[in-house]
Amino acid sequence: AMKNSSQSKWEGASAGNPYRGAYPFLTLRRGVWREIVRALARDAPGVETVIELGAGYCDFINQFPAPHKIAFDLNPEMRPFCAPDVELRIEDAVALEGIQEASVDLVFASNFLEHLVESDIHRILDNIHRVLRPGGRLMLIQPNYRLCEAHYFDDPTHLSVFSDENIGSYLARSGLKLLKLVPGYLPFSMQSRLPKWPILTRLYLLSPIKPLAAQMYALAERS
Repeated sequence: AMKNSSQSKWEGASAGNPYRGAYPFLTLRRGVWREIVRALARDAPGVETVIELGAGYCDFINQFPAPHKIAFDLNPEMRPFCAPDVELRIEDAVALEGIQEASVDLVFASNFLEHLVESDIHRILDNIHRVLRPGGRLMLIQPNYRLCEAHYFDDPTHLSVFSDENIGSYLARSGLKLLKLVPGYLPFSMQSRLPKWPILTRLYLLSPIKPLAAQMYALAERS
């Protein structure tokens, strides 16, 4: 999917390391994510501490403007792609262990929650609520099942179904108030024809018409 998460593409993964070769490094990815970060940063001004879940190649967190950055990913092979100012934790993100209560301004995850079973989804959302400061925000980019039903389970690691019709109830259950929901925000896959170049990405994000859009964007806040 559009996400840089090492859980988004598993074809070719080896038995010894289930993440090895799971999805390719795309040279254009960093520029595309620069434009996505530029757009998303407007919804979270003045962030001091940001966490990314399932950071993969760290294309988001490397470029997000914040003095304190923490990334969680299960794949140790992502270390070389992590910027020096990012603290990369190679561990399960669900518990958010070692993160103090009410210490985080922003949590970001792209193409992540659908890889979790129901119980872990509730656990991680509860823990996100725990670590966010009052007024802290959660940003999610998720495949929208309603817009990509035919391809949603092409990835065998998709365990849960999210759409613009149910994401709000998941968030509300953990005390997170939905502030913004864009049902079609990005194409389903980085492999698709749009957008490929940074300038196309910028124009795509600005356009009210988004061809192939099948990923939603949800912004929530801890009250």
